[in-house]
Amino acid sequence: MCRNIKVLHNFEPPATEDEVRASALQFVRKLSGSTRPSRANEAAFNVAVEEVHAAALKLLRGLTAHAPPRTREAEALKAKERNLKRFGA
Repeated sequence: MCRNIKVLHNFEPPATEDEVRASALQFVRKLSGSTRPSRANEAAFNVAVEEVHAAALKLLRGLTAHAPPRTREAEALKAKERNLKRFGA
């Protein structure tokens, strides 16, 4: 999985529309192998981003969680600890 795509489910406060759109954009970039599409591919790229965004919103709205909500601060701290363990000081 692309490291830049973050888990968005079960957060308090919930993921914003911008966070979901950013994940959709990152996903389409990864699939297409392009950070910026050519003019010839721009329309297809943008349609794909919108469709992935809509699907992601539908998924997030449909999921239920039994665990307590996560906080962004706690998740950032865990990521920092993983990076220290992986890469050192």
